[in-house]
Amino acid sequence: MTPLGDPCGAHSEGPEHRPEALAAEIADAVDSLTLLWSVAAQAATLRLSVHQLRALRALDAEPGLNLTGLAERLETGLPTASRLCDRLEAAGLMERALHPRKRREVRLSLTRHGRRALDDVAVSRTHALAAVLGAMKPAERNALRRGMRAFLAAREATLSFVGADAEET
Repeated sequence: MTPLGDPCGAHSEGPEHRPEALAAEIADAVDSLTLLWSVAAQAATLRLSVHQLRALRALDAEPGLNLTGLAERLETGLPTASRLCDRLEAAGLMERALHPRKRREVRLSLTRHGRRALDDVAVSRTHALAAVLGAMKPAERNALRRGMRAFLAAREATLSFVGADAEET
């Protein structure tokens, strides 16, 4: 990434611009963003734990997910996922329903209350992030946007490369 004061990137080869040094700076920024994200989520009307929020987001992304699928997405065991669903269902945030064709399978889905809770968290997070971005100069916001786009493109290329490499083995 080119520093704002160095538009040509003439000094981008110094030790402070090595990927490892930049990675440490980004890690600090991610920690700060994670804290902002967590605090903003807690400012929402309904306070959700990180695990509850992750579960709701998984159910939002894939309605009708079963317990095994949810446990896999959360990278947790079935008993843990089941207890989490018990709490979410008791709070009225999700519901269980029998699969129409597979009588032994239970589908999980958000309720309207669960959808509103997710929306509320998203709004709180957007406001918190907008406040920080508003304190930046327009040129800094544009540099951040360009940097994030470049990062995401490089990440996608790296994932594609790793995926293609795995298929060959």
